[in-house]
Amino acid sequence: MIELRYIAIEGVIGAGKSSLAQKLSTKLGSSLIMEQFEENPFLEKFYDDRNRFAFQTQMFFLINRYKQQQQLNQPELFSKYVVSDYIFEKDKIFAYLNLSGEELKLYESIFPLLERDIPKPDLVIFLQSSTDRLMNNIKLRGRKFERNLTRAYLAELSEAYNNFFFKYNNSPLLIVNTSDIDFVNREEDFHELYEQIFREDRGFIEYFNPEPRG
Repeated sequence: MIELRYIAIEGVIGAGKSSLAQKLSTKLGSSLIMEQFEENPFLEKFYDDRNRFAFQTQMFFLINRYKQQQQLNQPELFSKYVVSDYIFEKDKIFAYLNLSGEELKLYESIFPLLERDIPKPDLVIFLQSSTDRLMNNIKLRGRKFERNLTRAYLAELSEAYNNFFFKYNNSPLLIVNTSDIDFVNREEDFHELYEQIFREDRGFIEYFNPEPRG
């Protein structure tokens, strides 16, 4: 097993990043850092009215993520593996999608001051998925605050994520097409993905496009 002490998982809402983080953490016996989206008091209002509540939602997430990621500077946390279901830099994806004008300028003045204190993952796993699959996953989990998520917003968000990771080079990156696999409910799919994560010959940027199972 190659030395990956800090693994972060990313993807659009509904891609399965939290589920994969939990399964991977259990298998590795690692510390687990989960995004605390349920603590954001503005999130449900944001899904109802993006323009009105974008800035409050964004700033709450920025500060909350920063405080949470500060745990990674504690040496005792790295006595074993650490798995996170997000990376700090992804905050910018939502900021550039939802903020504009003076609000965006204020955000851009704050973000670099916080980012410099955040450790980089040894590997980032980016879960790509079709909008249909994302919509279905969101419907299945039935979170109240996601009930007003639109297909158009998810498609817009997917494009923003793809553009972000197309240029991403801050950490080794594994891009996974998850449209035709189910690593949550099919153990063979999870095992195949696990093997890809810890491949000895994995390059700095890798694409994993698994074949659909019959």
